[in-house]
Amino acid sequence: MTKKEKPEQYDVCIIGAGSAGLSVAAGAAQLGLKTVLIEKDRMGGDCLNTGCVPSKALLHAAKIAETFRHSSKVGIRNVEPDIDFSAVKDHVFGVIGAIEPNDSQERFERLGVTVIRDKAVFTGKNTVTAGGKTILAKHFVIATGSRAAIPPLPGLERDKVLTNENIFELREKPEHLVVVGGGPIGIEMAQAHRRLGSKVTVLDIATILPKDDPELVAILKDRLKIEGIDIFEKTKIEKVTHAEKGVVVSIEHNGKKLDISGSHILVAAGRQPNTAGLDLEKAGVEFDKRGIKTDARLRSTNKQIFAAGDVAGGPQFTHIAGYHAGIIIRNITFKLPAKVNYEALPWVTYTDPELANVGMTEAMAIEKYGKDKVKTVSLHMAENDRAQAETRTEGMIKVVALNNGKILGATILAPGAGDMLGMWGLAIQKGMKLSDIAGTIAPYPTMGEISKRAAGAWYTPKLFSEKTKKLVGFLKKWPF
Repeated sequence: MTKKEKPEQYDVCIIGAGSAGLSVAAGAAQLGLKTVLIEKDRMGGDCLNTGCVPSKALLHAAKIAETFRHSSKVGIRNVEPDIDFSAVKDHVFGVIGAIEPNDSQERFERLGVTVIRDKAVFTGKNTVTAGGKTILAKHFVIATGSRAAIPPLPGLERDKVLTNENIFELREKPEHLVVVGGGPIGIEMAQAHRRLGSKVTVLDIATILPKDDPELVAILKDRLKIEGIDIFEKTKIEKVTHAEKGVVVSIEHNGKKLDISGSHILVAAGRQPNTAGLDLEKAGVEFDKRGIKTDARLRSTNKQIFAAGDVAGGPQFTHIAGYHAGIIIRNITFKLPAKVNYEALPWVTYTDPELANVGMTEAMAIEKYGKDKVKTVSLHMAENDRAQAETRTEGMIKVVALNNGKILGATILAPGAGDMLGMWGLAIQKGMKLSDIAGTIAPYPTMGEISKRAAGAWYTPKLFSEKTKKLVGFLKKWPF
């Protein structure tokens, strides 16, 4: 090897500048490690450019449009909003632009990170090539994320469908958006486009939002149908026919065959990890269709190489990417055997109302502990005074706990449910009981007060039982 070909040496090499990679790079550099970050596409990854940020910006515009349509219930005349779809997209890209500097190459270079904008390829167990350079590092972090999975449906052509990667680029409103997949991405985009004036049809091979509590999903599904979204569950797609202007999806539903004609088709049928082209075999890193195989410390089969975020084969959420980054930083910089723990894992579908969950659903708890050891308590949003004041009484909270009151999980369907979830996540992490939540002082009137009231409702039968009444009767005879 000539002197010119000598590899550049680093403490940490991160591949992928999405949420996970950026968090690791910032932490490592600020702790004094010599850090290199390799990204072949856009800084910020999926979340900033084609995921969380643009979708929430679009949903916000859609929510405002819907408010115009239903203001008469508070004494303001309903108005059908005049929607400029292209201007809505200006808003979406304006939000991306406002956040972009936080994820920019310039910012990370100011932090001391070497940034290489090229594809990374492993050439050995501790070397990669990128940008015409060979990088030698003590530790690697693969944070290449995931992309939309395209199911092998007869007639479906990848270059003629929308995914989260290109739907935000549309400047003309879809006349009829056919959504394949009833997971969070599909349902969020369905509601957003319906509220912005498109006809929307959702097709799912099973049921929509299958990981969430079915009782709360049913309430949300009714809301979506009232808004005019056609939902076909347990549906087989037999064929997709792309026309010059639009698409025809042939389905079988409830024993009947139907043709659904749309102007656009959005595929939101899951994600697949970005592992192709890395030559992971040369690094001794095992992977499968779910992603890179890791242990609880997020180490791959090559212990010097970690995986973070979607590519790590676990839960696919931006907040998990940030969580993974913290685990990896502790392992690499402080040599602590930090491990992942998803006991208090939160997830939110940002529909209106939002559907938020942390920890176990009722079904998950029963599967683990058995039906006799698990109890639930529920309270509808109609019991919340703030919800009544804002005419937003659809939804409910359901809390899952062991018989002794130890909290296992909570699901909330309400406006701002995601913001109400944090307390329950902390309670699960700290092993708290419902008595801890019931004993808090909640500000009145707030949507979040529903959490305290639900916890209190757990103890209502016991508090006002005949046994308690007898005790009170006995105690009142005592002198004060």
